[in-house]
Amino acid sequence: MKLVHRLIRSYAFYTVGFLAFIYALWRVELTTGPGMWIGYVFLFVPIAVYAVIGLLSRTSDLVEYYVAGRRVPSVFNGMATAADWLSAASFIGLAGSIYATGYDGLAYMMGWTGGYCLVAFLLAPYVRKLARYTIPDFLGTRFSSNLVRGLAAAAAILCSFVYLVAQIQGVGLIATRFIGVDFAIGIFCGLAGILVCSFLGGMRAVTWTQVAQYIILIAAILIPVSLIAHKDGLGWVPQFNYGRLMARVEGLEQNVRDARSEESVREQYRLDAQQWQTKLDTLPQSYVKERGRIVDELNDLRRHNGPLRQIDAHERALAAFPRDADAARVVWTRNRDDLLARAAAPVPMREPFPAATEEARRTHERNFLSLLLCLSLGTASLPHILTRYNTTTSVASARRSVGWTLVFVALFYLTVPVLAVLIKYEILTNLVGQRFADLPRWVIEWHRVEPYLISVTDVNGDGFVRWSEIQMQPDMVVLAAPEIAGLPYVMSGLIAAGALAAALSTADGLLLTIANALSHDVYYHMVAPRASSQRRVTISKILLLGVALFASWVASLNTGNILFLVGAAFSLAASSLFPVLVLGVFWKRTTRLGAVAGMVAGLAVCVYYIVATYPFFTQLTGFAGPRWFGIEPISSGVFGVPAGFLVAIAVSLLDLKPDAYTMALVDYIRHP
Repeated sequence: MKLVHRLIRSYAFYTVGFLAFIYALWRVELTTGPGMWIGYVFLFVPIAVYAVIGLLSRTSDLVEYYVAGRRVPSVFNGMATAADWLSAASFIGLAGSIYATGYDGLAYMMGWTGGYCLVAFLLAPYVRKLARYTIPDFLGTRFSSNLVRGLAAAAAILCSFVYLVAQIQGVGLIATRFIGVDFAIGIFCGLAGILVCSFLGGMRAVTWTQVAQYIILIAAILIPVSLIAHKDGLGWVPQFNYGRLMARVEGLEQNVRDARSEESVREQYRLDAQQWQTKLDTLPQSYVKERGRIVDELNDLRRHNGPLRQIDAHERALAAFPRDADAARVVWTRNRDDLLARAAAPVPMREPFPAATEEARRTHERNFLSLLLCLSLGTASLPHILTRYNTTTSVASARRSVGWTLVFVALFYLTVPVLAVLIKYEILTNLVGQRFADLPRWVIEWHRVEPYLISVTDVNGDGFVRWSEIQMQPDMVVLAAPEIAGLPYVMSGLIAAGALAAALSTADGLLLTIANALSHDVYYHMVAPRASSQRRVTISKILLLGVALFASWVASLNTGNILFLVGAAFSLAASSLFPVLVLGVFWKRTTRLGAVAGMVAGLAVCVYYIVATYPFFTQLTGFAGPRWFGIEPISSGVFGVPAGFLVAIAVSLLDLKPDAYTMALVDYIRHP
């Protein structure tokens, strides 16, 4: 109880200090005006605080480094797990997804939240009962097999690494916007923030920094939403009454849908899509013609000493041009489909499963349910989440910790849809219908810093902004929300601090999961079983640094959409780990050979489907496989999980029964 009281006092003081810090910066902004310095302060001061917590939590003790000494109170572990969970994708991407897709975006909220019910009932108490350091360690002990341990470590590293890259990309995006550095430099600045939280103290340091990060990220979403809602007449707690604003948004959406000026824009998109269709119909001749045109124009500019900007633009266009006709078909098909999507009439936020035909509607429903299922199963399989319940004091505390996690996650998720509705209302009322000569300053600034995030083009040439002419990436909805709503710039800094806290907290947990799997499961159990505790901790720190550097380099390539990377990580985790974890706990007949076969089969099916259907890989390889039942690649786990279960069960039934020790071990895991 002394620890609990000390923690309550410390974090209460921290919370009051942070709120006073926000108020002080707001008062300074009123005096001096907004400036880039606010972004620097909000990014670097919290990192300095995290560094202090990390330094004070430094340890070389094995149990402290791996599982925080197994003494974290359930409330604080719930808060730390929520911060570990609320990643850059949740903070940056979720509100934007609901803004862009409306009802479809709810699949993320329901899937992620529902997954914690599976964690509570199926896995967390049993993982804590065995009291291992990592999830591969749990499986290796359950099946008494280093092969199972090695495969589980490989699966944990793969899904965690994909998730980690998404978080670091989010850090790069935040740094680019708010301190004006290059994307790659922003990533390596974020790397420093990640390392100061986890390098010296492992899980002990990560736990206490994640509690501090949760306080910042929840304040960063609640305060701006309350201010925007109050400005729009919804009061300070809009989570309970924003339905009134939804009704206004529906009326504005109907006006957009029916306006002739909007239809003229959509018609132009249809004409542009037809041009891409013509190129597709005339392949491969059109490929040769298009490439030749770019080459001829580039050579002509060089011969006549043309402007360097034009020469550079043509060189980049040539470098990005598809390498052959097959790759061009993939790219051009995507361009055509994008234009056709823009040409479609906008869908109201609350309309579920919009589609032109009944078959398309059924495909839409399948994708929604498949994504929801993959996110739920992935939540129950992510190693960095399950490992957090090893830090609690007991099995009962692990169960309570899951409940507290749901409370803290729900506080965030109940606010996200409100923000999406508020921003859509702001766009429809304050941007749509404005003259292009009078574009708001935030549009110009964001387009200058990151042109791919927002584009407002006068497609029909009437000089006014139309809804269909606004192309805004979902990732910028949250980051730009204070500017869109006309709030003080200090609120933009607060949003940046919250987004950074979300990215760093998840990245810390993922990085530690990868390093611990390598040091504990691979190095200690499979390479050097006589290594001392001190050496194991040292090796983990070295590996943590190496993985962080490599992940930062991969993230600097900007290889994919943040929300897709996160979704892919969930599918990979669900396909490789969920079947063997559930069967390992609830079916004593599962054998080590069945576990190995199930993990390999689930992961293989999932990876194949992603590589064969995701545009980045199909463009890279020139191979595009069929989409089974029309399912999107982000939901590949819907095929991987059944494959893992079926293969694991079939092979286990064909194999010899487990020995008496294994049977007794499963009984011990499942019963007090």
